[in-house]
Amino acid sequence: MDQPVRFGLNVDPNVGGLAIAERIAAIADNSGIEYVGVQDHPYNDGFLDTFAVLTWLAARTSRVHLFPNVANLPLRPPAMLAKQAASVDVLSSGRFELGLGAGGFVDAIAGMGGPRRAPGAARAALAEAIDIIRASWAGEPYAFQGRHYALEGVRPGPRPRHDLGLWLGVIGPKAVRLVGEKADGWSVSAPYVPPRRVDELNPIIDEAARSAGRDPDRIVRLYNVMGLIGPEDRDDFHGPVGRWVETLTRLHTEQRMNTFVYWPSGDRERQSRIFAEEVAPAVRAALGQPG
Repeated sequence: MDQPVRFGLNVDPNVGGLAIAERIAAIADNSGIEYVGVQDHPYNDGFLDTFAVLTWLAARTSRVHLFPNVANLPLRPPAMLAKQAASVDVLSSGRFELGLGAGGFVDAIAGMGGPRRAPGAARAALAEAIDIIRASWAGEPYAFQGRHYALEGVRPGPRPRHDLGLWLGVIGPKAVRLVGEKADGWSVSAPYVPPRRVDELNPIIDEAARSAGRDPDRIVRLYNVMGLIGPEDRDDFHGPVGRWVETLTRLHTEQRMNTFVYWPSGDRERQSRIFAEEVAPAVRAALGQPG
């Protein structure tokens, strides 16, 4: 397996939660955690704009990479989204990755003026958006004519500071083929894609990658894990540190998930610190990987 294990922490873009968001990002930045993710639900009136929060956090950190988990495509036109992502990457000295989703809350999206897309149309729009974003990051003028997007003459810029990753938040068998065909990674959440479904979907990604002449082992497979670290040993995602280490080690070695982003269901700052300072180093040690 070419991908080492990596870890991240979730930060919510709550209007009233900036202080804790900054402290959790600092925990990641100072502890060796690789990523901080921020969910993107623009129709939530309690949330700040995700890209504004990501830019704000980039200015307050120096090492950790940041990403939307995942950006809402129907409300963010792809050429502009590519420019936003590249801009934050430049401003952060190459510490940004782009998580991207087709948009799951159709009524809320339509309520903000976005398109109301059926699942098949949403997949097709996502596939077109990937091509547009890739063309934009390449930095050369281009035009694009598709079913969902038509761009007559784009003069893209800036180019990203580093080889910016494009990770898809998709969960259906047809949609995950796009990960293997066109993307750099897969970002899914355990409540929606439990471990048994990981076993069903991973081979689809692998086959699609091989058919496209791509190496499936180079794909980031990011798992958002929700739960609590504590004395009550209830299940894989509710238990002491040792239980978490066992769970994540197994998910890496047996189910090939290689990046774990922690979303504590309570006591967020303390839980994030335990994950960063105890769970993540112990998983690396169990796998024989440097801390």
